Amino acid sequence: MPAQYLCLTADKSLGLQYAVTMMDDIPPNETQSLGKVMVICAWILAILLMTLFFSRWSKEYQMNTKPKMVTANGIKQTLIKRNVLNQYIVEGTLNGKPVTFLLDTGATDVVIPGKIAKNLQLENGIQGTAHTAGGKVTIYGTQIDEIVIGNIALHHLKASINPAMEGNEILLGMSALKRLTFYQQGDNLVLTVTNPKSP
Repeated sequence: MPAQYLCLTADKSLGLQYAVTMMDDIPPNETQSLGKVMVICAWILAILLMTLFFSRWSKEYQMNTKPKMVTANGIKQTLIKRNVLNQYIVEGTLNGKPVTFLLDTGATDVVIPGKIAKNLQLENGIQGTAHTAGGKVTIYGTQIDEIVIGNIALHHLKASINPAMEGNEILLGMSALKRLTFYQQGDNLVLTVTNPKSP
């Protein structure tokens, strides 16, 4: 059945009048072109939605990296909020310079990506080998004078520099976390210094 289109016309003498015109069906080649346009529009919409989703996800991932400092029963505490990936990522300082830490109780050491170590002007010490998920990697020992996260201050820490490690976070492993008392409270990890005079 031919498609019907309603046309609205205006005439000064006759006023408004409606005319129904009959038009043939859209030719096959025009139908194909219209289909292609619709597919392209669908892809553009999908890309826009994905961009919006990942933009919001990125903000969620990056937010809440600032530590919250509180005092409970006279004890200074530092609270770190868990992100959407169930990670504890927090801003702090290393030897007085701003850095970002990723707390990892499964790591034995404080591990610093090579590019960050270079920016912090940390010296490569004794060469060694570490076993990672990607296999064996070459690492270098180094010394950290001070790490500060909120109310937490740790001094004289041994660490490792991993030149092959990517990312913008310093892995804060058990060599540092063993000096702290920590427990989970809701979405927060609560940290206190176990022994402030620990060497």
